[in-house]
Amino acid sequence: MSKEKLNRVKRIKTEQTRLNKIFTELEEDKRSSAKGLISRAAFLLVSLEDYEDDINIGGSVELFQQSEHLPPYERARPVVQQYNSANKLYQTIIKQLTDMLPEKDKNDSNASLMKGLIKPD
Repeated sequence: MSKEKLNRVKRIKTEQTRLNKIFTELEEDKRSSAKGLISRAAFLLVSLEDYEDDINIGGSVELFQQSEHLPPYERARPVVQQYNSANKLYQTIIKQLTDMLPEKDKNDSNASLMKGLIKPD
């Protein structure tokens, strides 16, 4: 495995650990469903961070030319579309996980989730 891929796997495991700590209060019957959602959410968050880095470096639009006879035009880079789709799915999964929590734990977990989304400078 390449160094970059190992780093990605480590980041995913770190995020899984963070999410598991947030959702420890889930009832036993909801834990199996939550396990899969936590894995997907961790993968998606790391993917979103990678997409953000790519967008910050390459921008969100690019010049595209259908053929050499037509003038180029600006279009959204494919990574922007991937980012938007992954972001929507990530938010849906986090909502599903939060909805599984007992009512008393929802505010604390929302604050913990937000801490993980804010990147340090």
